[in-house]
Amino acid sequence: MYLEMFPHNIDMRKMQQVVDCLRKGGLVIYPTDTVYGLGCDIFNKDAVAKICRLKNVKLEKMNFSFICYDLSNISDYTLNVDTPTYKLMKRCLPGPFTFILKANNAVPKLFKNNKKTVGIRVPDNDIARTIVQELGNPIITTSIHHEDDIIDYITEPSAIYERYENLVDIVIDGGVGGYKPSTVIDCTSDEPMIVREGVGII
Repeated sequence: MYLEMFPHNIDMRKMQQVVDCLRKGGLVIYPTDTVYGLGCDIFNKDAVAKICRLKNVKLEKMNFSFICYDLSNISDYTLNVDTPTYKLMKRCLPGPFTFILKANNAVPKLFKNNKKTVGIRVPDNDIARTIVQELGNPIITTSIHHEDDIIDYITEPSAIYERYENLVDIVIDGGVGGYKPSTVIDCTSDEPMIVREGVGII
């Protein structure tokens, strides 16, 4: 299904279709403030397994991040976030950043890598954030790439649909996407460390 949405005037009827799809274990491609993302409900194991198969990556090797609505529920999924880290996140989010934090026991075990960490994203995009708000919990985010070149991202929603229409349940057209991913900041040590340079600049 191809759904056109306008970030600043969201059709809530269409949004409900997206949320219902996610609750049933569907896969959705949606816009963020950087590249388009592929996601599902974090609590649906079958949907997570589908994403791993789609990306041809073993679950234990997959680097997942969560899309959250805002910082109010971060403590639901992470261990104690110190004050400097929280202030940094508050300054950067919503925005094109992914923060790697220590995961707590509320994070489904299938997402925990050996380091027991989780990536947190609060994109500056009302479509992505409203999906999470209406669903009631975070969704996975993992970037989509051109099939023949893992470096390039697909930016045109129509091209994304052409590539993925038989692989996912819904593609949301929220306008042309970006071609650079989020900046990833590892906050699991004493000092935050940028592990991937992306759109976000501190």
